[in-house]
Amino acid sequence: MADTVKEMKDLAQTLNHAAKVYYQGQDEVMSNFEYDRLYDRLVQLEKETGVILAGSPTQKVGYEVLGELPKERHQSQMLSLDKTKEVGQLIEWLDGKEGLLSWKMDGLTVVLTYENGELVKAVTRGNGQVGEVITNNARVFQNIPLAIPHKGRVVLRGEAVIPYSEFERINRELPEEEQYKNPRNLCSGSVRQLNNEITAKRHVNFFAFALVTAEGADFENSQEKKSLFLMEQGFDVVEYRRVNAENIADTVAWFSDKISSNDFPSDGLVLLYDDIVYGESLGATAKFPRNAIAFKWADEIAETTLKEVEWSASRTGLINPVAVFEPVELEGTTVSRASVHNVSIVKQLALGIGDTIQVYKANMIIPQIADNLTRSGTVRPAEICPVCKEPTKIHDENGVEVLFCENKQCLAKKLKAVSLFVSRDAMNIDGMSEATIEKFMDKGMLHQLGDLFRIERYREEIVTMEGFGEKSYERLLAAVNEAKHTTASRLLYSLGIPNVGPSNARMICKAFGQDFDRIRHATEEELIEIDGIGGVIAESVVSFFAEDENKRMIDDLLSVVVLEKENTEDGNSMDGIQFVITGSVNHFANRNEVKELIESRGGKVTGSVTGKTDYLINNDSMSNSSKNKKAKELNIPILTEEEFIEKFQL
Repeated sequence: MADTVKEMKDLAQTLNHAAKVYYQGQDEVMSNFEYDRLYDRLVQLEKETGVILAGSPTQKVGYEVLGELPKERHQSQMLSLDKTKEVGQLIEWLDGKEGLLSWKMDGLTVVLTYENGELVKAVTRGNGQVGEVITNNARVFQNIPLAIPHKGRVVLRGEAVIPYSEFERINRELPEEEQYKNPRNLCSGSVRQLNNEITAKRHVNFFAFALVTAEGADFENSQEKKSLFLMEQGFDVVEYRRVNAENIADTVAWFSDKISSNDFPSDGLVLLYDDIVYGESLGATAKFPRNAIAFKWADEIAETTLKEVEWSASRTGLINPVAVFEPVELEGTTVSRASVHNVSIVKQLALGIGDTIQVYKANMIIPQIADNLTRSGTVRPAEICPVCKEPTKIHDENGVEVLFCENKQCLAKKLKAVSLFVSRDAMNIDGMSEATIEKFMDKGMLHQLGDLFRIERYREEIVTMEGFGEKSYERLLAAVNEAKHTTASRLLYSLGIPNVGPSNARMICKAFGQDFDRIRHATEEELIEIDGIGGVIAESVVSFFAEDENKRMIDDLLSVVVLEKENTEDGNSMDGIQFVITGSVNHFANRNEVKELIESRGGKVTGSVTGKTDYLINNDSMSNSSKNKKAKELNIPILTEEEFIEKFQL
């Protein structure tokens, strides 16, 4: 018994630490698969022994609230859901009744309260009993109605989520050490910001999934009528299907088929009894309500052989382990690589070359290692950087071991920095791939960023390099010469200053009249005065330009590039005009490209239709979406892409 209790204590400590990192940090210490396995083991031991330890994760709902946001106790405890991976158990659970099957979205649960038709409060789930008040931030979510037609008190729950496309965009703009591991972590950090300007830029979406209270409304004992009521109030409701014992298996398969094309992260499904009275009559356990159950897809697991662990260096010095294994088919695609995230997970899995490992796709999308059947434990962290061959060092970051190269002159750091510099949103040097940059560095042609504009010195050497010839060299030289003529905002973004993305760079340059000399000597106070620029960004900019090495690099760059004014052709055609963009686009790569175009011409893009909105851009102008309804109520013009392009002569 003593050994069993010790195992339970160890499991509880491991799971609580993993949950803390997952819910409040940016890293991961174990896969979802491993967490579920350990959690199920703890549940089994608790049942066998009848012992439940204080602080057991089986008794917690979420994690303790941290931070400086105001805290508030929920009127009723927000419980988790019991779960199953068997469709047969869903049928048995329904017991011949009707239910609603919907996505279990992977974000942050938020409770909204409306009084007299106005949003008065938004509170995070927190630990299920106490949450953080984020009303200011909720007001800038992409699709939350600030006012609703129902005037009685309304309380509802929903999931704040960030789509994969937005997650990838934001990570591209962050230094590697600050990047988020998944959309859920990004959403948690975005929703709980002290400055809601940052929240607004993260494009947080809200999907309602439960109506708690609606004074004066009658739902005729139907959960579905609650969902329809929420839609009538202008909320986007989590997509659902009505099910019974006969069609639930096909409906689960229907949801499964949509996962690969779904832009919003989900980690399963939720089944809820439609009969409100019956569901409530079942009561709840200490942790789970009995009127709903979660379904998680049984992960398709394949066995394969670990061939090697690559140690991939970044421009920040972080060296990430990547497992390379014999290719296997998973969820309809061939996979042969999976990130292992950090040294802690390498040790936890006891990886060794030649080991038999089990791999799966987390949420049917991201390749992960589920388990190591051999556990030889022979893989050791790289002792030298794979790029510069200088010694590495393990850092402890909040209990997670990560590997770093501390050599400031490491080629990997320079390589990644140059790759950002030449990228499309930066200096846009077409044809300057990472492989080409690496070749030029190996040959000693690139020592600093300004050397990119001096490659004509090495013409004879370049045309004889593998993969090059006279035509390739001429094309690259033409791209370099074209990139010499750039704008202050492109140059500012290209420098890789932490927290400064393309849109922030444009804001800063516009505020300083495109004067780069003023920008590089700006104070934090001057930068904070710019609408949309907070203290973190201001500090990053000032710190970057204060370093002597960066000063020399900027002086050199300004000696070879020509800064031109931003394109002013029709440049003010959108000055002061406020847009909202919704739905899919056909003439642009994505909605973010439309947003960038509008901002470059002086316009502004927001997430919600209000009295300040001038135009709503939506190709489906006849849809009954909440944004269309609001625009029509306020007599705001709804433009299709074609009408938008024609009106502003794009």
